[in-house]
Amino acid sequence: MDNNEQTKLFSEFPPVSTGAWEEKIMADLKGGDYSKKLIWKTDEGFDVKPYYRSEDLSGLEYLNTLPGQAPYVRGPRKDNNDWIVRQDIDSTDIVESNLLARDAIARGAGAVGLKATEVTTHKQLSELLEGIDLQKTALNFISAKSYPLALEFLIYELSHRGHGGEKIKGSINFDPISYLLLHGEFYIGWGHDLEEAEYLLGIVRERTPGFKVITINGHYFQNAGSSIVQELAYSLASGSEYLAGLTNRGASADDVAPYIQFSLGIGPNYFMEIAKLRAARLLWSRMVEQYRATREESFKLFIHSTTALWNKSVYDPYVNMLRTTTEGMSAALGNADSVTINPFDTSFKPSGEISRRIARNQQLVMKEESYLDKIVDPAAGSYYIENLTHSIAHHAWEMFRDVEARGGMIECIKSGYIQDEVERSRNQKMMDIAQRKIIMLGTNQYPNLLETMSDSIQSPAEPAAAVSTTYKKLTPFRVAAAFEEVRLATERFVQKGNKRPAVFLFTMGNLAMLRARAGFATNFFGCAGYEIFDNQGFSSVDEGVEAALSSHAEVVVICSSDEEYPLLVPEIAGKLKSKGDNVRIVVAGFPKEFIETFSAAGVDDFIHVRSNLLDTLRNFQARLGIK
Repeated sequence: MDNNEQTKLFSEFPPVSTGAWEEKIMADLKGGDYSKKLIWKTDEGFDVKPYYRSEDLSGLEYLNTLPGQAPYVRGPRKDNNDWIVRQDIDSTDIVESNLLARDAIARGAGAVGLKATEVTTHKQLSELLEGIDLQKTALNFISAKSYPLALEFLIYELSHRGHGGEKIKGSINFDPISYLLLHGEFYIGWGHDLEEAEYLLGIVRERTPGFKVITINGHYFQNAGSSIVQELAYSLASGSEYLAGLTNRGASADDVAPYIQFSLGIGPNYFMEIAKLRAARLLWSRMVEQYRATREESFKLFIHSTTALWNKSVYDPYVNMLRTTTEGMSAALGNADSVTINPFDTSFKPSGEISRRIARNQQLVMKEESYLDKIVDPAAGSYYIENLTHSIAHHAWEMFRDVEARGGMIECIKSGYIQDEVERSRNQKMMDIAQRKIIMLGTNQYPNLLETMSDSIQSPAEPAAAVSTTYKKLTPFRVAAAFEEVRLATERFVQKGNKRPAVFLFTMGNLAMLRARAGFATNFFGCAGYEIFDNQGFSSVDEGVEAALSSHAEVVVICSSDEEYPLLVPEIAGKLKSKGDNVRIVVAGFPKEFIETFSAAGVDDFIHVRSNLLDTLRNFQARLGIK
């Protein structure tokens, strides 16, 4: 096709102005509130429009940069997007960890995360690393008895193998700020922590310049319930705390910044997570510039991404694979340097061979079948993602400045400000899932009614007794756990020889409405693990009452239309109560003008889209004697 033909083709599609789009939208809304119907109010504190156009990109200066150029919003790589596939080993046994790590490497992992908590001698570290080519596999110490000792053993191991440290890649999970948050105490003291950081930095600068020794664990914030903006802002504040503390002791920013990595969680908010990683690089570049860094490596932030734990479930656990797949894609499209996809079953047991293999292969498929590693900055140019990047960066920077104005990260942890802010976000997430504003398949919506999980859960070791701490702790959580407690209580109630609670759906009247409300009630009570007796619809009240009583169900849910409820509900409730004192009668819906009348007739409860599902199910558990 020549240029003339191209011109003719596109001339058939004249440009449409923003005003024309808005005029059409308002016509389609027919007087509806534009901001309420089409503007997304995010948890992160900003609005998202229903569409974006090229004019929305005006003023975004970083759009003129190329991949591999500061401020690295478009990623650190110029000719590919080849991130490192990392697999973290959750065992602390030295021999087992070595076998699992070698298997992961042989099957495609380019990096491993190892727990070195049992390593106290060089011989033990050598056993842990036996058969692992340290010049080809990035080594990450997730935990250790002593990080300086582990690093010294590693240097000795390299010498023993006849290797220099120039090609060695990896990291140490040295993060005393996270230790303070998780334990409510300093390990020894902030001054001692900075001395240890200086010692570690001195070793790596001289012996293993590709090793990161300070890891800022932003994923702890997300797994405690933070918003995306909070996770990024508090990670930046932690980085600033390390830079300030070490530069005040005589180091330069270039002595510190290249050896810091961010470990950020990747949650279910697909596009927001892509934008978060891009915003992280932008803000890191802005921050280290203020510390007068000059080396390119100081500005080029290394980002490790790990799939979130807060949104993973015990019930319908294979859905976790879908969750981690989209999360892994967000990390890849956001230009992460390395990625860990957690096995789908980690929410209820130590990962097994199959779940580890699937987690690893998810990334390999992204590379080898989807080619996500071939395209540099695949999100570039998207009006939507570029604007999300800008919005997240703007709000995270303002939040970061607020932390700095309050004295910095350490002071904000001491005062409890950080913990309280994360807890506020966490409580909102809990409320959203309880009211099903956040849908978790298999947990608070569309449960597998035949599934039981109590025998599949491998309980961890008993937690240590609670002790008072100097500072408030940041507590990890899973948002599905509260629902799982309700359903597990039902399972254990049955295992003790009790009858499984049953719900009878009293369907009658308008076919469309009774089916819709029967489906709603099935999902509602199915989340507690109750047995559901569905029906096609009764032709008379007496027929339905007889069937309900014959089922011996503890709960009867009346499912019909609001128009038919005034006639049906009093008669059904009256006849059921007169013949079965222990039956609990529920109406599916909320006909507010008849609530008092129906309650007086014997209705015990109403379930509807605005119900707090968790509180309602807990109340039913209590009424049925299930603890």
